[in-house]
Parts: sequence; structure tokens; C-alpha cells
Amino acid sequence: MNAPVTAAPERETEARTQCLTFQLGNELFAVGILNVREIIEYGHLTVVPMMPDSVRGVINLRGAVVPVIDLRRRFGHAPTVVGRRTCIVIVETPTAEETQVVGIMVDAVNEVLDIPDTQIEPPPAFGTHLRTDFIRGMAKMDKGFILVLDLNHVLAEDDFHALVQDSECAAA
Repeated sequence: MNAPVTAAPERETEARTQCLTFQLGNELFAVGILNVREIIEYGHLTVVPMMPDSVRGVINLRGAVVPVIDLRRRFGHAPTVVGRRTCIVIVETPTAEETQVVGIMVDAVNEVLDIPDTQIEPPPAFGTHLRTDFIRGMAKMDKGFILVLDLNHVLAEDDFHALVQDSECAAA
């Protein structure tokens, strides 16, 4: 006689967010992996005159003009000093009309982490004088926090759209 087959008990799956982590100076940051198209070695950039300080230039990515933003400058710090681990993370951000592609220059890419959503705290409320709209959350890790960025705010559409149009005109 065969024993009845019972289904294994279903385990609740915890919601998780996959993030690419990278360094800017000594700080760890992350972006959602679904926004990351690819990671490329830092190479030749074409400088475009009259761009904001945070725009390092543009690159030719398989025939497409892609602006490169220095995140350290975007966050109000000194420009990134190019080193052997400096790279450009090519990300996609949705806009009202289409998906924009931009490169973000970082000091070093670390790893892809699978972060449980329960470990991601909302951005802290520092008061009205500090902007936190570019932070999606703060992931609690063993050694401190990782700031999970909201690329839609880091690369604000109004600034970004004008930047992309200007870089495409300069490259033409």
C-alpha cells in the first residue's frame, strides 16, 4: 500500500531587492539591478563644453551618445579621481516619453546583493534643509548602511532631459 503524497509546506518567501553596490570614496551605494544595463571600464570621454560640473562628458556606446555623470560631483563632492577600479555603470531610467540611458561614474563596483526588503529602511528625516529625495532607502548591513539610490531623482528628468538633448546636439 502506498503512503499518501503530501505537498511540502509552502514557505513564505521574503520580498527581496537585487542591487548593484558600488563605492564613492569610502561610502557604499546601491542601485536596483533592473536599472543596470552594463558595467564598462572607464575609458575615453569626449568633453562637452558648457555642461554642468557633474557631467564628465559623453561616450560612444555602440553608436549611441551616452552622457556620463560623475556621481561624486552630482552629490556636491570633489570630482572622482580616476583610478584602476574606476568604471562607468550604464543605467536606464524611464521618462515620460522613453527610456534614457546614462553612464554613472563610480570609484569601484563591488557586488550584486540580494537585500531583503525588511532590511531597507526609509530615508531618514533630517529636516527641511537637507534633500533626501534621491535616497530610496538605507539597507542595514553588518558593517553599517548602504544608501539605495532612487535613480529617477538622482538623474532628475528635467535636468537630465536637457542634458541628453545638449549632448546629442554636441555630438552631431
